[in-house]
Amino acid sequence: MPGELSFFEIGTGDAERAQTFYTELFGWEFKTVEGGEGGSMIDTGGVPGGIHGGDAGASPYVFFRVDEMDSAVAEVRRLGGTAEPVGDGADANPELVERFGRFMLCTDDQGSSFGLHEPAAGR
Repeated sequence: MPGELSFFEIGTGDAERAQTFYTELFGWEFKTVEGGEGGSMIDTGGVPGGIHGGDAGASPYVFFRVDEMDSAVAEVRRLGGTAEPVGDGADANPELVERFGRFMLCTDDQGSSFGLHEPAAGR
C-alpha cells in the first residue's frame, strides 16, 4: 500500500559496534548484504531495516512505500520538496535494485527529511 512505512536505515560510524548495541537492546538479527558495501539487513520481526557504517551521528532514515518511483519523485518536486538518489544513484547497482528496490532521499516543502522506497518486483 503506498505511503506505509516500508524500510528504515541506520547510519553509524562503526556498523559492527552498532550491530552489537542493537542486538543487545532489541534482539535484532543482522545479515550481511552481499555486494552492499559493508551494509547489513536488520530482521526486526516487523518493518525491515538496514545498517551502514561511515555515517556517524546520522538520524535514522525512514522510507515510505511508493508504487512507482519516478511518478512519486515528480509529485514530491511538484509540491515543493526535493528528491535525491541514495548513494551513487537509485539505479547505480542493478543487482541491489533487483533485490531491494529503489530508494530516494527527500525533503518536504519545509525541509523535513524522509525517504521513498519502490520495492523490488514481487515484494
